[in-house]
Amino acid sequence: MQGLADFLKGIGAARFGAMIAVTAALVGFFAFVIMRVTTPQMTTLFTDLSVEDSSGIIKDLERQGIQFELRNEGTIIMVPKDKVTRLRMKLAEGGLPKGGGVGYEVFDKSDALGTTSFVQNINHLRALEGELARTIRAIDRIQAARVHLVLPERPLFAREAPEPSASIVVRVRGALEATQIRAIRHLVASAVNGLKPQRVSIVDEAGQLLADGAQTDPEQAVGDERRTAFEKRMRKQVEDIVSSVVGSGRARVQLSADFDFNKITQTSDKFDPEGRVLRSSQTREEQSMTADNNGQVTVNNELPGNQQNSGVAAKDQSKKSEETNNYEISRTTKTEVTEAGRVNRISVAVLVDGIYSKNDKGELAYQDRTKEQLDRISTLVRSAIGFDQKRGDQVEVVNLRFADAPSTAPIAEPSGFLGMLQFTKDDVMYFVELGVMMLLGLVVLFMVIRPLVRRILASDEVAAAISGVLTGPAASEEAPSQALLPSGAASAIDVATVQGQVHAQSVHRVGELAERNPNETVAIIRQWLTEPAK
Repeated sequence: MQGLADFLKGIGAARFGAMIAVTAALVGFFAFVIMRVTTPQMTTLFTDLSVEDSSGIIKDLERQGIQFELRNEGTIIMVPKDKVTRLRMKLAEGGLPKGGGVGYEVFDKSDALGTTSFVQNINHLRALEGELARTIRAIDRIQAARVHLVLPERPLFAREAPEPSASIVVRVRGALEATQIRAIRHLVASAVNGLKPQRVSIVDEAGQLLADGAQTDPEQAVGDERRTAFEKRMRKQVEDIVSSVVGSGRARVQLSADFDFNKITQTSDKFDPEGRVLRSSQTREEQSMTADNNGQVTVNNELPGNQQNSGVAAKDQSKKSEETNNYEISRTTKTEVTEAGRVNRISVAVLVDGIYSKNDKGELAYQDRTKEQLDRISTLVRSAIGFDQKRGDQVEVVNLRFADAPSTAPIAEPSGFLGMLQFTKDDVMYFVELGVMMLLGLVVLFMVIRPLVRRILASDEVAAAISGVLTGPAASEEAPSQALLPSGAASAIDVATVQGQVHAQSVHRVGELAERNPNETVAIIRQWLTEPAK
């Protein structure tokens, strides 16, 4: 302890304070490195949280004693990566996050005995709006949604009830497609009794009207959606079959379909003269006989049973036969109703790239496709779209070189032991962080600790040199006494000369050390002055 105290006194107050500061900085630095390395890697638990959901999740995490971090003003919660899956399942069991809305759980803790019908109706409306908002948020590209329903009651003594309506505000990522907007309208209309899709308005977070609730003629919009969906489906089919031949990304397809949205009703009657059927038949026969009396009219001739003249008289006899047949002729009545959305014509334009191969120099060389290959591709396209020449369909397949050449062949993924060495992005970042920490540790070791140690050792060397110089005269005084010895006077003189040179070099070296380290020199001399005389 006395030696340590003497050492501390000898180094001086300024140097002692500097050593303490450097030691504290080193301890803090290495503590930061150790804490940084041992701290668990944090990942996202939930994003885009409302204030209510964030508060509930934080309370649950604090109750479980799990470390977490808040970012983006509490809308993002970070937790250790190894616990994120278990925490999501645990929070889902407790109904978190709720999504910032109230659903049918509003009835779980309500007191039915003390609740009026008005409160029950309000709670039912809130629950319905909250459930619809949750369902809409499940659709892709929709971050948040809020639903407002207007369900008017039927007035007393009224024949007709007012129609319900709905308004929806959504916050989206990017832009919604027409089919998605239509799906949202039909979803809400199907969930509310008596609500029509045309009575649903949709607005985005920028205030743009996506769907007008006052729309009365949706047929045109439906027709456009049908044509767009048909073109998209057919284009994808053509691209898939062509890309499988020329390669992925080496074909461009444009398809246009001409639709007829007119609804036509046609009625036609057809009569078949060969298909006759006897319906009824009527036969009538008449027969008459008259005698010639020369035109005389007498009473005797008119009396029944009159006596005829004995003479022979001329007679007139007639017979008439009439037949009437009624036939039914076959008749066919045909009514054709052609719905809107008939395909009148399809036009397809296919652009394919050529063939790339490596030459002797290892460079990619372009080569056009042959006419036979283009004809085969054209045949495949015709079969894919259901080509009809009478309808006026048109298919064009053209081979042109693309502006961007294909990339080199992909590197095969390693398997076996090399496949086990593949790291994810998080693993790579973790190793990079460890490497930076090690580099900083080496910089501190060689730039701070090593100069400090050398400085301390230099102070000891200065002290030893000064001690040797001060003890040098005593040794030189003993040298003449040894030189007076009769056994070796000449050799004693030579030794004295050598020792004098050595002492001169030592004094010169001590002077240099004193000039380079004045503070240490003063501290050593001050220590000697304070030491008691022996």
